[in-house]
Amino acid sequence: MSLTYTPAGILTSTLPDFSLPSVEGKVVGTKDFKFSPALLVLFICNHCPYVKAIEQRLVDLARAHRGRGLSTIAICSNDPAEYPEDAPAELLKTWREKKYEFPYLIDESQKVARQFGAVCTPDIFLYDKSRKLAYRGRLDDSWKNQDLVKRRDLNEAIEAVLAGKPAELSQNPSMGCSIKWKNQK
Repeated sequence: MSLTYTPAGILTSTLPDFSLPSVEGKVVGTKDFKFSPALLVLFICNHCPYVKAIEQRLVDLARAHRGRGLSTIAICSNDPAEYPEDAPAELLKTWREKKYEFPYLIDESQKVARQFGAVCTPDIFLYDKSRKLAYRGRLDDSWKNQDLVKRRDLNEAIEAVLAGKPAELSQNPSMGCSIKWKNQK
């Protein structure tokens, strides 16, 4: 496990256009969410302890804002040959067990992760209705212990975007396991 921090997001950069297969066998892409006032893109996986620690909070946050116009997409870009927990069948099991109410996509070629400049799991991107990056950063100020959370950074950014306002400019990086790139040993 290699601890990696996300770089600062280039706010107002445009959402990359993509479509990928989901764990349930559908093809899902950015065009499927063109009418959503906000789009949250999460690069996550099964094996990373940083994702495991916040996974339920991410699922709950997406659920809480879905009725207000937030669409969410999760993407796994890790090499499943090296990390079998991140193989599509295992991702599907997690998607079902955790009751994700959003698509979980498989970036087998890792092209989409590269388009985003994703570096770790979790890597969190929030786009406004014009599909400009409004937020890239952490979920909150205590990844390890939900009871110690004092600031819910991502929630604040979602609230701002859904209200048609910019998210706060000072954004704290997310941290997690580096994306497991293919052929990099």
